[in-house]
Amino acid sequence: MLKAEQKEALIGILGDTGFVENRADKAAYENGARYDNGAALFVARPQNTEQVSKLLAYCVAEEICLVPQSGNTGLVSASTPDGTGAQAVLSLDRMNQIADLDVYNRSIHVGAGVKLSALNDVLEKDGMFFPIDLGADPCIGGMVATNTGGTRFVRYGDIRQNLLGLKIVLADAEGTILDFTNPIRKNNTGPDWKQMFVGTSGVFGVITECVLNVVSKPKQSSSVLLVPTGFEAVNSLLVNMERLFGSSFTAFEGMSKNAVEAAFDHVPSLSNPFPGGKVPEYVILAEVSRDWELIEGELPLDDMLENALASIWEKDHAPLADAFMGRSDNMWAIRHALSEGVKNLGQLIAFDVSFRRGDVMAFTAYMAKALPEKFPDVKICDFGHIGDGGLHFNLVVPKDDTYLTSVEFERELRDWVYSITVEKFGGSFSAEHAVGPKNQRYYDLYTPNSVKKLAAAFKENASVLQLGNTHFS
Repeated sequence: MLKAEQKEALIGILGDTGFVENRADKAAYENGARYDNGAALFVARPQNTEQVSKLLAYCVAEEICLVPQSGNTGLVSASTPDGTGAQAVLSLDRMNQIADLDVYNRSIHVGAGVKLSALNDVLEKDGMFFPIDLGADPCIGGMVATNTGGTRFVRYGDIRQNLLGLKIVLADAEGTILDFTNPIRKNNTGPDWKQMFVGTSGVFGVITECVLNVVSKPKQSSSVLLVPTGFEAVNSLLVNMERLFGSSFTAFEGMSKNAVEAAFDHVPSLSNPFPGGKVPEYVILAEVSRDWELIEGELPLDDMLENALASIWEKDHAPLADAFMGRSDNMWAIRHALSEGVKNLGQLIAFDVSFRRGDVMAFTAYMAKALPEKFPDVKICDFGHIGDGGLHFNLVVPKDDTYLTSVEFERELRDWVYSITVEKFGGSFSAEHAVGPKNQRYYDLYTPNSVKKLAAAFKENASVLQLGNTHFS
């Protein structure tokens, strides 16, 4: 519990609206968008980097633990306090300023609390967008802290590839501010220090401002739902699409039958393009796009896509069983409805894993056989970014299932899934949601000691306060 003089000092730093102690008002920050929940000592809502600096310096002196929180849309409990009531939440939601777009540099300077949708609304009037496309609406600071990639990684890459600068506050006695916001694109005067804070869940320091690379919004696009002849055919489809379309190839998203059916059940207004409404065992949403308007004499993308699919069908042992073309927005509506659809089936246990691209479907096929034998009542509802090796391996347990009465069940399930992911397939237990308490056990288990020593040394020299509830040591 806070002392009266601590509360007074915090209000002095943050102002009345920046300090939240009321139980009802704290609830939105204590409960994650997915399934996490905890109890916050208080919620700090600074408005700028200087307030963050003063806050961290004060909390270091008073030994108050802070959990940085951005959009709170993650899967690994990294942005919510634990249940002790001893951790405070540092919310960046008021740090939502957006500076003017630098058209010549194709860059924009934003506060860490700016939502992705708000950023793209501002950029749209200039025909630009930030090319990290997600089903959720996170804040930019959290996207940097987890190095998100999203559905169009194949063409645009992840946060690391679209980040020009950061401003960070260290959790030390001075609340040291590190300013790496110079937006120049080439600078080899030393290590690229800003990248040390990407994908680390705020453990090394609090990201307060970001300078982003932005790109022209596509003027043409065409999408298709591809039905492979089997799991083993997906890799061939991916390689064929890349060779046929090159830099115009934008997305290659895999969707399992269970996940798609959950989306249709949860959102009845979705357009079902499959004959008789029967969803295939596996579907790929592929997209191609161009940054320019159609030029006279140029073949439209829809025609190019049809020709490309015809050429794939003509191959010996063609990997394509069927294809459905139509409105792109209808197809993407299915993809973006998957998360909510799956979440409504029962108790969700989500895994954000990644592999070499050629191993994604091998893992999927292996799990389709192995998981029902080990956990008969658990339903696989997977989907993911096959084009970059990422997979949202979602498992759903019926809410009245006896599995949920066992305190050991989730750990046993996670241990087994991650052992297959890492040990059998050489994959990662965290593709783009970082570590957090949900994955701490597996960071400790699978990270080489030499890497853990390096991370611990960097953290020790960067801050003296426990920042967040992830431990890189």
